Amino acid sequence: MTARSISYWITTALFALALGASALGDLVLAPPIVEGITALGYPLYFVTILGVWKALGVLAIAAPGLPRLKEWAYAGFFFHLTGAIASHLAIGDVAIAAPVVLLLLGVASWALRPESRVLGRLAPERVLALRSELATS
Repeated sequence: MTARSISYWITTALFALALGASALGDLVLAPPIVEGITALGYPLYFVTILGVWKALGVLAIAAPGLPRLKEWAYAGFFFHLTGAIASHLAIGDVAIAAPVVLLLLGVASWALRPESRVLGRLAPERVLALRSELATS
């Protein structure tokens, strides 16, 4: 196992465990989560919706194969966590360490994923080759 592979599995396990625990807390309406979401001004039913989507996202990231679904799950978690950060900052709450750390873990997991879990590249080789051809013409 390479260092990259080990790093991927560590970041992915931490990310999935944290968001899985968060999903469970959402689904059972844990009092700290209920207090937090209402302090942010969101309706209580929003917690259940987030819990369901988080649980499905964790399953998608942990499951073998399904690269397109994994991309959607990572994107959903990115939107969720950046939204959480923005929501806290919007009400003057600067206690954003947890969503920031989770966001960094998620981005690291996404960036380190093995080829078998990658849907495509941001700049495929053919695009890079075309760009270099255009630059030389």
